[in-house]
Amino acid sequence: MSRTFSFRRRVMLPALACCMALPLAHAQSVPKSIRMVVAYPTGGVSDLVARALAEKLAAQLGSTVVVENKGGASGTIGMDAVAKAAPDGATIGFSAISPLVLNPHITKSPFDPLKDIAPVASVMYSPVLLLATEATGTRDFRTLLDDAHARPGAVRWATSGRASLGHVVLEEVRAAANVDITHVPYKGGAQQLNDALGAQFEILSINPAPALAQHIRSGKLRPLAVGAPARLASLPNVPTLAELGYPAANLSSVFGIFAPANTPPILITKYNVEINKALESPDLRAKLEAAGNVPTGGSAAAFADQIATEFESNERIVKGAGLKND
Repeated sequence: MSRTFSFRRRVMLPALACCMALPLAHAQSVPKSIRMVVAYPTGGVSDLVARALAEKLAAQLGSTVVVENKGGASGTIGMDAVAKAAPDGATIGFSAISPLVLNPHITKSPFDPLKDIAPVASVMYSPVLLLATEATGTRDFRTLLDDAHARPGAVRWATSGRASLGHVVLEEVRAAANVDITHVPYKGGAQQLNDALGAQFEILSINPAPALAQHIRSGKLRPLAVGAPARLASLPNVPTLAELGYPAANLSSVFGIFAPANTPPILITKYNVEINKALESPDLRAKLEAAGNVPTGGSAAAFADQIATEFESNERIVKGAGLKND
């Protein structure tokens, strides 16, 4: 049961003021049990990062942080759960920003991405890797596109889902190269990776994860290109999509922590401070960087501004590419 307190403009005795302030302070304290909704299935890079971050936050806050995976619809299902949760600090979400800034331009969203979700902190940006599987002998991106020209529809490109950033990369390449490539959407990165190792398609776009490195070293997955501001230190010989002549497709995923709208600002600030503290810890940074991700951090306001900017930018991208949730 909840209580609503009404404060009138009048002079109150100090003792009464203290007594009435206590419930308010308690209501805005960090909950002892926090649910972290991860907007993707278990086993993928987002799940691994979220669990590492949850462990850090639990230790720093003195609370229990329970990770709950709600994958599907390219992150929209998980973020909808966050949007509809009580704004009491007991629910936060970990997701790429695409369910807020990209998905709503492609398909109807069950929540208002700019009004129902409160950005808390940016956590990392994650490059998009374009990897060839053993279903093709292709070892460079241009040769793959030559194959797609020669055999319309025969080249299959897997992404983590419809309206995902990888899907946007595919659509940008389709349009710029004027090729017919078959889209194979998944509900997350884990099953996508399993099927890649089974050569169920020719190419996949996926965010870095620790499991990928061993498969790249073994040659089962061959990097053709990356979506990133610059070449990756871990893959110095792999060109960016911008270098290959596809600047509009040269995109990276941004991940962060979110809360329901109307979560008390004092809790947003507290979570932001603790997330930034966690990102400064050498062990967490090492985990992120080992997988090819780049820790970010920063204020909640700066993260909100980034989301607003990306929302407008993606609206132009989607219209220009004619992207549809097919």
